[in-house]
Amino acid sequence: MKSIKIIFFLSFIFFTFNLYGSEASNWLKKEIDKILVAYQAPNLSNQNGFLLIEQTINNNFAGKSIAIHVAKESYKKANKETRDEYIKLFKRHLALNISSLMQGYSNQEYKLIDSRYDEKNKVNYVDMEITLDTGTILVTWRVLKHKERYFVIDLIISNISLVETKRSEFNSMLKTVDYSLTTFNKKLANQNKISYQKIIK
Repeated sequence: MKSIKIIFFLSFIFFTFNLYGSEASNWLKKEIDKILVAYQAPNLSNQNGFLLIEQTINNNFAGKSIAIHVAKESYKKANKETRDEYIKLFKRHLALNISSLMQGYSNQEYKLIDSRYDEKNKVNYVDMEITLDTGTILVTWRVLKHKERYFVIDLIISNISLVETKRSEFNSMLKTVDYSLTTFNKKLANQNKISYQKIIK
């Protein structure tokens, strides 16, 4: 009887893993393809292509949560107007970063090679392998399901977390302005303008 219970339990875990993993993988593939199609459309300008990508990223990345995480202490001390401006600027910054990354891989082949569900943290990990002329690169997407919707909460490229990289980068920038989010917003807005011009060329 005990062995039957163990087998049933393991079967349940296996079924749950595949259910969550498959669902998250299918969702992710559909959203990645939207971005790649935007880049590969021959008659689409770089400007309109970026706008499509920005909309896709804003809809599917947990932009606000990531923004708060990477500038937590400064965010807490700021007023609502400054916070709202920062969230808006960060979302564009994130879109510009992802767009820049995808430009480099847009003409390459990719496949989703693994999907696993972290029951403790309620997070899906989806591994994507991109084939380059020089070899392959591994990208792991951390995907969270919230209120029947999936959101990307991190992107790990060759074992380097995008969120943690941004946290370190922003902390260095905030330090130069004495952790003032108001002043930091001005620097971020200027950085976004420069990045945008590079993207749409």
